[in-house]
Amino acid sequence: MEQRGKVVLVGAGPGDPGLLTIRGREALSQADVVVYDRLVGPAILAMMPEKAEKIDVGKEASHHKVPQWQINQILLDKALEGKNVVRLKGGDPFVFGRGGEELELLAEHGVAFEEVPGVTSAIAACAYAGIPVTHRDFCSSLHIITGHAKAGAELTIDFEALVRTRGTLVFLMGVTAMPKIVEGLLQAGMNPDTPAAMVESGTTPAQRRCDATLQTLPERAAAMGIHSPAIIVVGKVCALAKDFCWFEKRPLRGQKILVTRPKERAGTLSDKLRALGADVTEYPCIETVPIVPCIGMEQALGRIGDYQWLAFTSPAGVEAFWNCLRGMGKDARQLGGVRLAAIGSGTARALAGHGLTADLIPSVYDAAHLGAELAEQGGKVLILRAEIGSTALTEALEKGNMAYDDIPVYRTVYENPRSEELRGMLEAGELTYVTFTSASTVKGFVSSVGEGADFSQITGLCIGEQTAAEARKHGIAVKIAPKATIDALVDLAREA
Repeated sequence: MEQRGKVVLVGAGPGDPGLLTIRGREALSQADVVVYDRLVGPAILAMMPEKAEKIDVGKEASHHKVPQWQINQILLDKALEGKNVVRLKGGDPFVFGRGGEELELLAEHGVAFEEVPGVTSAIAACAYAGIPVTHRDFCSSLHIITGHAKAGAELTIDFEALVRTRGTLVFLMGVTAMPKIVEGLLQAGMNPDTPAAMVESGTTPAQRRCDATLQTLPERAAAMGIHSPAIIVVGKVCALAKDFCWFEKRPLRGQKILVTRPKERAGTLSDKLRALGADVTEYPCIETVPIVPCIGMEQALGRIGDYQWLAFTSPAGVEAFWNCLRGMGKDARQLGGVRLAAIGSGTARALAGHGLTADLIPSVYDAAHLGAELAEQGGKVLILRAEIGSTALTEALEKGNMAYDDIPVYRTVYENPRSEELRGMLEAGELTYVTFTSASTVKGFVSSVGEGADFSQITGLCIGEQTAAEARKHGIAVKIAPKATIDALVDLAREA
């Protein structure tokens, strides 16, 4: 019997990754194939599973990289191969997104499908621009109209009917047709002084709002160079934007920040920076790869009673330890009376995620202080960390005459396939700040760009003096967070 896959149409929303629904994120995480459009935000594209086949069909105004009939066929063919296919579309697939057309061929061939609604830009872009699409003092209806006609056809909009509603009008895909839309409304009798606006790249860091009246909108939009993607809003509610434009007042608006943490740990920092208005690009410069099998760790855990302390310098070490322990058929009971040390709060949280509590967290979150404060405790230490770790930890233990075994449990890999993209951003002066959470992320960043590159235009936001010292080696100006925590790094970005 032929095995058939399934197609899930997922509305990605207008750009802000926070507006992707929980169901949409879940479907995307399970995809074998992702077919996506130009208007899907880069932060959402970064959520695509690494092993998934990615097909860019790049639809944009007046130009389809892949024609619609061919997109429909791709969805059918991949589903018939037994694949779990996600069709990732900007906004909502069923709000002028041609989602219905893409389901017709699937229905004809009996292929299972699902539609996951997305937050439409008709609502979200207005909200982020400070325009409430309904307000009891101004209107009693909302109307969403497409400003895009089929190739070679004229707009078929009943402007007189729209004017009679006296409601808020939102035109999607109407940048090119904007002069005709304005002319149509004016000829239908709408007051030329009616408040109007255009919102470009709504909900993204590049968002811009053009405030005008209906009559002056074409001139003002042209003067600002407003281009697609943008929505047109007409109605009295547009007058509220100047008071309600919360999105444009966020403290990091206009700042482009590169986050270099490993992909699996980048989310928390990126989310916090985006919430403050930063334009965040995630560029994982390092990857942590567990050493499997790790004979040294297995042997040490087999004689765990020889140690009084088990020390971790990163969440990656915690995960490698836990996976090894479980692989040996054991659990936390194996630790007995061994006490746990974590280099900082992030590593302590990783332990807590497995029901373990750190007995020691140094007053300053770095290797030297971890070693010094462990040395004050006495006993023998088992260190589970990266293949190449800071010598400050072991030097501090030796200075305190404390015995230890230092076992590498994971490797740090510096390769990144997006090196050309990073070099281009740096050369174009697009970056304001680069966040570094360890000396390894600095090394990975420099390795990706290439030794000898000019880093004079960027500032490194660093966790800890050791990280900052590595950045200075390469001529990167630095600012150091007062504490080695993500929140302190975010506060540093606000103050920088």
